Amino acid sequence: MQTTRRRLLAGSAAAAGLAALGMPAIAQQRTKIRIGYLHTLAVDGQMWLAQHLDAWGKNGLEPEFKQFTTGLELFQAMVGGSLDMLSTGAVISNFPARGQGRMFIANCVEFATAQLWVREDQGIKSFADLKGKRIATTTGTTAHVFLDTALRANGIGRGDVEILNQRMSEAVTSFIAGAVPAVALWVPFNVTVRDKVPGAKKLVDASAYYPQAAIVSGWAAGNDFHAKNREVLARVVRAWSAGNDMLLQRTGEALEVLQKKHYPQVPLADIKEQFGAQKAFPTAEWKKLFSDGTVTKWLQQVTDFYVAAANIRNAVPASRYFDPSIFLETAKG
Repeated sequence: MQTTRRRLLAGSAAAAGLAALGMPAIAQQRTKIRIGYLHTLAVDGQMWLAQHLDAWGKNGLEPEFKQFTTGLELFQAMVGGSLDMLSTGAVISNFPARGQGRMFIANCVEFATAQLWVREDQGIKSFADLKGKRIATTTGTTAHVFLDTALRANGIGRGDVEILNQRMSEAVTSFIAGAVPAVALWVPFNVTVRDKVPGAKKLVDASAYYPQAAIVSGWAAGNDFHAKNREVLARVVRAWSAGNDMLLQRTGEALEVLQKKHYPQVPLADIKEQFGAQKAFPTAEWKKLFSDGTVTKWLQQVTDFYVAAANIRNAVPASRYFDPSIFLETAKG
């Protein structure tokens, strides 16, 4: 009995000590979540800043991050069950339209992240010169969506050019080697092109078609995870919001953190250029864009591209695959 009493007193003292430190007497077990992402600032910036601020841990989450090369691979992994959620670019408007995943956060509008570069030394100086030529890109991605918009806006039909589908690193290599006279890419691949082909010309970037053809990057959760873990997704929103607030309220510091910890091979000046190529919004502005239907409209525009280009049958509209309610009920601002 005496031993039991001593244990109780010791436990009470330990609990009191923890309380004095502002810590819970019994540590809450963190929820493990598997997050896939693309390593580009417009996709993973807020995510890494949330980690820097320990916003994941503060919201009772233990994320496992898995990097992928394309959004297509991301969604395949999530549909296959190896991811709970993901952060990606334009493909956020593709697979959910096929009934695979529910979008619940928007990172940014990829305002000028997608770009079309041409080689004037191969006779390409304008859109008219692209007729009958090959353009390298990664089909189904932000770059491809942008390229289709740019071509149609300049009177070039889908049958007027040949699209060479390669991983972006390979597409850029083809352009640098002179195997193709044009490449549609996303930042930071523009830095490689600019450095390796001094005579290369940026013909246009996505900002020319904003907001009529805005491309949104964002987060989606697997169907089952979305249906059964709304409270966990609310915590994800809170963690993401902390990163987004830092990105916009302390931009200089945030970009330095991102460059040092996650993009050490990219000069800070280029990181700043990449940030300038995206259009991020404060949480309060996102809530407005979510609630007034603007984001849904932007998503549907890209979904319409996928429906036509990939012949998606019985496509789910953005008004159904995009769930703004978690963000609107959770995010402060």
